[in-house]
Order: sequence, then C-alpha cells, then structure tokens
Amino acid sequence: MRILHTSDWHLGRSFHRESLLAAQAAFVDHLVETVRAEQVDVVAIAGDVYDRALPPVDAVALLDETLARLRSAGARVVLISGNHDSALRLRFGSALFEAAGVHVRTSPDQSWEPVLIDGVAFYGIPYLEPELVRAPWELPDRSHTAAISHAMNRVRADSVRHRASVVLAHCFVTGGQASDSERDISVGGVAHVPLAAFDGVDYVALGHLHGRQRMSETVRYSGSPLAYSFSEADHVKGSWLVTLGSGVEFVPAPVPRPVGRLRGELEELLAAPKYAEVEDHWLQITLTDPIRPKSAMDRLRARFPHALALSFDPVGGAPAAQPARLSGRPEAEVALDFVREVRGEPAAPEEEDLLRQAIEASRVKETMA
Repeated sequence: MRILHTSDWHLGRSFHRESLLAAQAAFVDHLVETVRAEQVDVVAIAGDVYDRALPPVDAVALLDETLARLRSAGARVVLISGNHDSALRLRFGSALFEAAGVHVRTSPDQSWEPVLIDGVAFYGIPYLEPELVRAPWELPDRSHTAAISHAMNRVRADSVRHRASVVLAHCFVTGGQASDSERDISVGGVAHVPLAAFDGVDYVALGHLHGRQRMSETVRYSGSPLAYSFSEADHVKGSWLVTLGSGVEFVPAPVPRPVGRLRGELEELLAAPKYAEVEDHWLQITLTDPIRPKSAMDRLRARFPHALALSFDPVGGAPAAQPARLSGRPEAEVALDFVREVRGEPAAPEEEDLLRQAIEASRVKETMA
C-alpha cells in the first residue's frame, strides 16, 4: 500500500497580508499529480486543514474541490482536525463522505475506531484538547501526554486484529523543531508528547510542526506545504510517500515564491549584484545602517518588489526600539508582557493564573466551535 502523508495546509492563510490561495491551489495540483503518478492508495492529512475555525469561503471551496479531485485520481482520503480547525465544522457531512471514500475524524472518541482500507487499519487521532478529554477519559492529569497516551493505548489494543496499522495525530512530539508559524498548544507550560507514546504501529503521520522531520523511522512530520513564516526560509516543503513494509521517500512540493532574509546596509542591499537571485523572493529585511534611512521600504521595493517585513538593527549607532516579537510565542507570554508594559510591574500570581485560564478556555471554545 502507498500512502501520501501531508498536513498543515492552513487553507485561507495569508503571509504578511499576501494571499496564499493561489499557491495553495498549486500545491493541490501537485498533490493530485503525485497521487496519479505514484499510484497512491491513501492520502493521509494530519490536521490543520484550515487556518482558522471560521475559514473564508474560498478556502472551503478549495478543500471541497481538493477532496473530489483526490478521489477522482484514485486515492482514498483519511483526514483529521488540527488545533486550528473547528472540529464541529470540519465534521459536517462526514457520514456521507465516508461512503465516498473520504474519512474525516474530528471526534476524540473515534481515535481508536479504525478506517479499514485493503486490510490496513488507519486510526485518526484529531487534535486532543486536554481540558475536553480529561473528565470523560478519566485521565490522571490535564496534559497532552495523558490524552495521546490514552488514545494510543486503545489504538494498540485494537490494532492487533489487523495486518498493519497507521496512525494520524496532531501534536508536538518531544524533540521536534518548531518554527514561528505554529500556534502554541502548551497546557501548564507543557506542549510535548514523548515519542514512545507512538510505539507499536507501522507508521505515524504527524501534523502540527511546519518543518518536515523524521522523529524515528516510522514517526514523521510532513510539515506544511508552503512556508508560513520567514523562519522556514531553509525548509524543503512537500509530503512523505510511504510504501508500507518497503520504505519512505520525500516528494518535494513546488515553490511558487521562495522566502528569504536579508541583512545589511541599505545602499549595499540596493547595489550588490549577489542579491539578484532573491529579487523575486518574499523577503524579511533587516537594515544595519547607523542612522535609519528615509523611505527605506519604498527604496527597497524598487529592487525587491516582494519585500514584506522591515526591521532595523543599527551597527555603531543608538539601538532602535524594536517591537516585542509576537510570532511563535505563547499567547500568555504576550499578554503578560503587555500587562508589564502598561502597568510598569508584572501581573500578580493570581492574575497570571486567571489570564492563563482565560486563554485556555478561549482555545477550548474555539475547538468546539
């Protein structure tokens, strides 16, 4: 059996206000071509199909078209919800989709109910919000480790009845390398799940982290199909092509527009021939001029029309005030920094606890939306 492992499409996402829908549609074209060329039996989509719980209508239309095209190309589809998806909305029509060969898993209690395809059991473990499953599953604590471990214990108990087993899961496995574009999922400061939690199955298709990663021979992240932050400038995007019992190879995806980072003084960046190769890239540019140049972005865009982000780090001059980094940081840290900034002192311990509870409650509400 041949499985194409992909995840973290984030349909509807923009990149510094630039629409990515056309690039995401190009990835879908590539995915369908790969299914046909490689005779893929199953496409496993490991969560974060959409970028937010209420996706824009053009993103919904693209997913609708994608699922139909994958089925027409001959592949069955197994899809789980991620922490960006609304489990309830993504579940709409799933009973009808099932009959058509598109298997959507968004309910925690479906985690150990396999989708059987040619004798192989596919288990879809959607993003498990610990607060939602702790009581019904009688977990020992409110953590991602407890939630995933419980689901995987049930999966292992069931999988002995089948000749092979594949798990889809959306979580942060210990040792994984994060980028700036993943939303924080930590509970009580802990987001990680040990790799050993996934022992005992033939392949684990992970989602959540945006860089492709091999956690072990049988446990991998496919990463996102496109770069969603400048921290991913060096990533090679694509999908894992898994042949059960034989091997795994990486299938690179097309790059509609690369991302990159430049650093230097303005005049050098505008004149140096070596930067010609990145003139068509989406760019994050840091200027090191001792004095901040006037109209810097306008002048940069004359050469680099797709420059999107500009910051200043003067060399030999007074450091320019820099805004606090927001992307990639836990929401609670950002909020607590704001309290410290406006108040001139940190939040009291009881205020910090209340703030963290409010943020986690908001995340739970979005998951159930």
